[in-house]
Amino acid sequence: MTTSTGTDAGLVAAEDVLLFVNAAITATGQREFRSSAYQQQLSLDFLHEYVRVNYRRVYAASLALDINDHNAARIVRGLLENAADASAEEKRTEGRLIAARLAKLPPQRVYRLFRELRAAKVNNRRTRAIMRDWLAARPDPAHDAVKYRSGLKTAARHAHLGLDGSVEPECSGELGDFLFRPRHRPGYRNQRLDAWRRAHYAQGAVEELPFTVAEGFAARRGVKREAFLERMAPRMTRLERLRTLTQRTGAGDAPLPADVDLTVMPLTRLALFVLSLGFEARSAHRAELTRALRTAARRAAGPHAGSWGRVAAVLDDSYSSSGSGEKRRRPLAVALACHFLLEALAAPGAYTPLWTSDRTDPLLVRPWGPTPLGFRVLDALEHGPDRLVIVSDGWDNAPPGLAGEVLRVWRTRLDPDRHTAVVHVNPVYDADTFDVRRLSPSVPTTGVRDAEDLPALVELAGFAEGRTGAAALYAYLDRQVARFVGDEGAGAAS
Repeated sequence: MTTSTGTDAGLVAAEDVLLFVNAAITATGQREFRSSAYQQQLSLDFLHEYVRVNYRRVYAASLALDINDHNAARIVRGLLENAADASAEEKRTEGRLIAARLAKLPPQRVYRLFRELRAAKVNNRRTRAIMRDWLAARPDPAHDAVKYRSGLKTAARHAHLGLDGSVEPECSGELGDFLFRPRHRPGYRNQRLDAWRRAHYAQGAVEELPFTVAEGFAARRGVKREAFLERMAPRMTRLERLRTLTQRTGAGDAPLPADVDLTVMPLTRLALFVLSLGFEARSAHRAELTRALRTAARRAAGPHAGSWGRVAAVLDDSYSSSGSGEKRRRPLAVALACHFLLEALAAPGAYTPLWTSDRTDPLLVRPWGPTPLGFRVLDALEHGPDRLVIVSDGWDNAPPGLAGEVLRVWRTRLDPDRHTAVVHVNPVYDADTFDVRRLSPSVPTTGVRDAEDLPALVELAGFAEGRTGAAALYAYLDRQVARFVGDEGAGAAS
């Protein structure tokens, strides 16, 4: 890392890095409870530009961290749009990071990125090579042609792909005709391509298509939703099943659909689903939902399970945890997911959860009331935990500022030797401060989007205390980049 680490300038640089990482984890440019989408986007625009210009290598290295997909795509676009600012060595490192990150992004997000690059007229050789390599690695180009038709067409035009065998030999000639001359052939050898053609006049062909494509055909034909979902269930992905599960379950005592295994769902997505159910449905399916949440939490804890000793958690279920129209109940879902994950991370029987509403039943939490974080922090510290984790948007308002004062006194007078590790994880980006809102300068704060990332984020939050130095932060980034691109001997961020 070329940035000085033994001076005030190095410390400022480290703070800038952490600021950007927190934003890249939490912010998506969508409306939050206390800020509009415009404010969020304006704040993110500034941060991306600032970090890319001043810390380009760190900007690229952020692709190796647990940032959200929105910011990962923005970083890729920023690097490719401003390729002239990078050295040859930086371009090589960036190329590996971009390829590794695109492989992890959802395909619809990548196709959207390709459309943005075309609209911005970014068409250098490196960009075309990245697009070509990503498309060549797609497991089923015919599936993409049907499901992401406009995106694949845009990418093919922009990267100058002939689609005559360079992507998929079995579709030689067919794929190009399907995208650019769909009426040129009376039929297609590829079953998926031909199913799309036949679906325009034969209802039976609709069920051979990917779910989201078939959904459009079914709606145009007036097919009843329940019958359609039942027939398409074998062809739906896990996430598609989760999205449709709420309307099929209802709010009563009906059993959960047998064709959906909740235990394999990601923890935070599962928490969002649980909160989308009414109180009656949650109570009726308590055993199934609790078992699924605990199974997902144990899977997320992995090797860290049971290793955190005595853990206390302060979990924010105040009214602001309702989120916004775009992020409905997202902060509360993160808190609920963290509850079950912390239970798995703590030693057996050594976990104490404290909700701001004073509720004791996590399955029935709802966004309600003020945020008395100070009182809950006091209650948590009385248990003498080895680790205290606070999951909140940081708006301590009952009374205002009490949590920060409690944490200051605890750190400076009652526990100066830090026998209790305290960390604040915040699921909400504060557009006004270009960061997540902090409770106290004496307690590290990090952004969080998915509870599954909590163990890694707690490690990252330690750098925010300033005790390890900037050099340790940059060494951490180097290790993450080497792991991400599969080269343990690399020092890509340095």
